[in-house]
Amino acid sequence: QVQLVESGGGLVQAGDSLRLSCAASGRAFSTYAMAWFRQAPGKEREVVVAVNWLDGSPYYAGSVKGRFTISRDNAKNTMYLQMNSLKPEDTAVYYCAARYGGRRIDTSSYDYWGQGTQVTVSS
Repeated sequence: QVQLVESGGGLVQAGDSLRLSCAASGRAFSTYAMAWFRQAPGKEREVVVAVNWLDGSPYYAGSVKGRFTISRDNAKNTMYLQMNSLKPEDTAVYYCAARYGGRRIDTSSYDYWGQGTQVTVSS
């Protein structure tokens, strides 16, 4: 069993930066794939970035590539999403997710989810 808790969301202006955190408890942090998803009002949940720490580089959605960066602190069992040059279209609830196995970009592949953290970017 894995528990995920996101934090770090907030209201910012376009061009600002935010760093989201996802604290994980349970099974060893490095043994499963993790991802950040987001869901804007009226839209489907979409992947932002997905990674399996053991076997490859992260997958970034095209809309965030070059602006967002995923990282981790194994000692703290925490994953981060550094978001720079934020745009109004980045406004959404951001979720972290985990699964056992390889990297996936579809929501149905993930077994564990956090409660979400709201990010609002004003123009």
